[in-house]
Amino acid sequence: MVLTRYGFENCVGAFFEMATSDARGLLPSHLEPLEAMHTRSVLAVLAFQFTESEVGAYDELVMAIITPPRVEPGKPLPKAAFYPFMVATSTAASRAHAIERWHLPHYMKDVEFDFQESDDAMKVTVSDAGQPVVELTVTQHDFNATVNPYHCFTVEGDERFKVNIFMDAPHSEHDEENGELVLHPHPMTEGLTLEEVSSYPIREEWYRAGVQTFEEMESI
Repeated sequence: MVLTRYGFENCVGAFFEMATSDARGLLPSHLEPLEAMHTRSVLAVLAFQFTESEVGAYDELVMAIITPPRVEPGKPLPKAAFYPFMVATSTAASRAHAIERWHLPHYMKDVEFDFQESDDAMKVTVSDAGQPVVELTVTQHDFNATVNPYHCFTVEGDERFKVNIFMDAPHSEHDEENGELVLHPHPMTEGLTLEEVSSYPIREEWYRAGVQTFEEMESI
């Protein structure tokens, strides 16, 4: 099996409640949203500082709908399964790579990233031509060495794909609702009813320096 690896300095992310009606509108027909409660689905917002890849260093924002994972005999149950509906990066080369390799939908301009770390928090601001689009704050808990599995679903036309992803890094996770999300009107957020997205997270995660590994993509 051919593996694709990406080295990163930080990955911070959090899960937020959103309207299930929006989630269904963003998902392809073969996927269902995983609801936190009736009518409330889960939006994942993730920000990466990649330091090593086939296309060099870059920053990346992923906005995804959480879906039920696939249970596969002999394989670990993923911590979460994602359907990314919007990805934004700081370089054209990283966009071309992710579109060709993983069929990920992108905002087709370079955007600016500002990672500001304090004693126990990371605030990431993603801007387009100087105007903030996403402001994500994630707080830390205890860090423990881990290798966590995830599923990622993508589509290209009528084709459906799944890829297994593993995060190998010191990991902090908690449900203390200390983080924050601010979304601004922009083409990157237009699939969301902004006032229906919670400003505080139901879960926060932070990976320190480590490696993200993709297995080969499968048709499903």
